[in-house]
Amino acid sequence: MNPQELARFFDHTLLKPELTSRQVEALCAEAIQHGFAAVCIPSCYVRSASVLLRGTSVSVATVIGFPFGYGSTKGKRAEAETAMEEGAGELDVVINLSALRSGNWELVESELQQLTQQAHSRKCMIKWIIESGMLTPEELRSCCRIAADAGVDFVKTATGFIGPGATAKQVRTLRSFLPPQIAVKASGGIRTLTQAQELLAAGASRLGTSSAVAILQEAQTAATQP
Repeated sequence: MNPQELARFFDHTLLKPELTSRQVEALCAEAIQHGFAAVCIPSCYVRSASVLLRGTSVSVATVIGFPFGYGSTKGKRAEAETAMEEGAGELDVVINLSALRSGNWELVESELQQLTQQAHSRKCMIKWIIESGMLTPEELRSCCRIAADAGVDFVKTATGFIGPGATAKQVRTLRSFLPPQIAVKASGGIRTLTQAQELLAAGASRLGTSSAVAILQEAQTAATQP
């Protein structure tokens, strides 16, 4: 895979609390320059990023219920609606892990169904962040069933704020539990070309990282070596 092909797998991501508007501008410029799939930013920057990326192939992604996911469904729906009105084309929605661990699977399932219907009614992509490294195999299987029933576009491994980062093993497990029409996004601790290649080989279709430019530069260097 050449560097240009590799670039299309990246969600160029910056979600740190001290993020500035100038950094968002730089992120969007880099995404256009390298041809990344999307930028993933906090919802307060969706409107400005939408203007900066208008007319390009780069999508605007934002996070809903980030980073811990235990806000109310009503609150997540309101956040999602505002984000879509302001130009988001992709929503990365954090699972209510507290509800899951409390055994309230009904809430987990109902919330995802509502948000998926809401997103798809506006032709917006939805990715469900499940913190896969913190779940048991049975919890993972249940989450994948819920994701399939809701019809999400992606299941995403992690927020990167809690639990372990993405691994090839996690991606393979998710891929084995999910139907083929639901893709896997790997996120959390992806910093090297080797990691990116391993995750893609395991079955990931998107990679969320703040190190996308560095990884692409590593790929470009590798491509020029004999």
